[in-house]
Amino acid sequence: MNAQLGPIPSGTTAPGAPTPLGRPSAGPDGLVWRRVHPVTPLVKGWKAIAVMAAVIAQQAGDNLARGLDLVRGSGVLVLLGGLLAVVLLVTGLSWLSWRMTRYAIDAQAVHLRQGVIFRQQRQARLDRLQAVDIVQPIVARIFGLAELKLEVAGGADSAIKLAFLKESEANGLRNELLARAAGVVTAERGVDAPVPAPPPERHIVSVPLSRLIGSIVLTPSMLVVVLAAIAVPAGMIIAGDPGAIVLLPATLFSVVGVLWKEFNQGFNFQAAIAPDGIRLRHGLTEARSQTVPPGRIQAVRLRRRLLWRWADWWRVDVNVAGYGQKQGATETVLLPVGTRDEALLALWLVLPDLGVPDARAFLDAALNGSGSGSAAGFTTCPRRSRWLSPLAWRVQGVALTDRAAILRRGRFSRVVEFVPLERTQSVGISQGPVARGFGVATLTLHSTHGAIRPVVDHLAAADVADLANQVVNRSRAARATAAPEQWLSRVRAAGLPVAGPVGAAGGGS
Repeated sequence: MNAQLGPIPSGTTAPGAPTPLGRPSAGPDGLVWRRVHPVTPLVKGWKAIAVMAAVIAQQAGDNLARGLDLVRGSGVLVLLGGLLAVVLLVTGLSWLSWRMTRYAIDAQAVHLRQGVIFRQQRQARLDRLQAVDIVQPIVARIFGLAELKLEVAGGADSAIKLAFLKESEANGLRNELLARAAGVVTAERGVDAPVPAPPPERHIVSVPLSRLIGSIVLTPSMLVVVLAAIAVPAGMIIAGDPGAIVLLPATLFSVVGVLWKEFNQGFNFQAAIAPDGIRLRHGLTEARSQTVPPGRIQAVRLRRRLLWRWADWWRVDVNVAGYGQKQGATETVLLPVGTRDEALLALWLVLPDLGVPDARAFLDAALNGSGSGSAAGFTTCPRRSRWLSPLAWRVQGVALTDRAAILRRGRFSRVVEFVPLERTQSVGISQGPVARGFGVATLTLHSTHGAIRPVVDHLAAADVADLANQVVNRSRAARATAAPEQWLSRVRAAGLPVAGPVGAAGGGS
């Protein structure tokens, strides 16, 4: 029989006690099974109702005359009856799905049962927990509900979603699960032992609205919008073909959609450090609270776009184990836009020790692209590679420390990627026929699936072979001395404060 989980933190109820969600029932397996919030069918069902209403409105709008004939006389009753039947059907199916959905928690895992026709039981092991997100779509926010999303190591569909719970319950459950995954609470604790309240978060950085808007304005997508708004009407006037104007709305709509998504996801972005990981909050129409244990981050990328150079703004992205191929802009942004110091601080949260004597000087050299060659520790491209990469050959390079591999590329829009050596999965060397003729090759470090693909082209073939050999040896040594992934246990064992020195801004060694 599985051991019971300790008491749930404040804001939730203890296992076996009557709750607003219905009385939990203990199954033959000894687990206490609960239902999600009873308003869940309404929160989930409104989308289907809205889609059906849109389809009916579209069909009626295609032929207005027929639509008017339909609503005359008894036709209006038929229409209202049909709408009512759709609403009842959707509501009934949502209610039945809610009745058949239950979850339970023990000391080892979170269990979820769901499905009406085809029953399914899933399990998220706490020792494989990668990240915990709290998501609040706009309708759920109205009712004070939230979705708890558990990311575990596995395939592309390994996440478990508990939708929807009371917001306070979701936060309390998130703290409890992350406390166990981070080593704050162990499975040996008694059932009646109190769970220690987590220390308060320490705010690290936030993105002002003005900077977010400015960063979006200074993007290639915005440039496309401006050029399209000018070029299409100008081309129409020159060609004397007014039909060309129909292309403008479609172009603007697609590009503006991309810009809106970036604004929506970066709105009110805040990052804090907590005992159970890095806490990220952001979102306008869909508020999201993420907690990512730094030990599960496999790679970090600092990127400065071309038009951000004057302000020295940087974006920080990460690859997180467990997100797999689903990683996208929402889940893997550590900082949407920030100053250099803020970007280096975000990097410090993941890599507090770069293994170099002067971390700040080294990082400035990496971001600036200055100090090429061995003076800054970077192995750069040979002069003959200028025929293959005429603009960026002086900048492209790789540096290896005892803790990480740093890859740099990009002449105008700079990209610097950091891969902790203990989390490097493998290293690859590739060389096409043209590169072989110039005696150069490509070095690739393999991380988990995600937006970051650490690769540097056109390095000298002999240097690539030597770098690959060093990565293998240093990775083996780094894994032998790597700290456990239970982050708070590692921090306390090292005698460090939970929230380290923010003034270091890349601090580090």
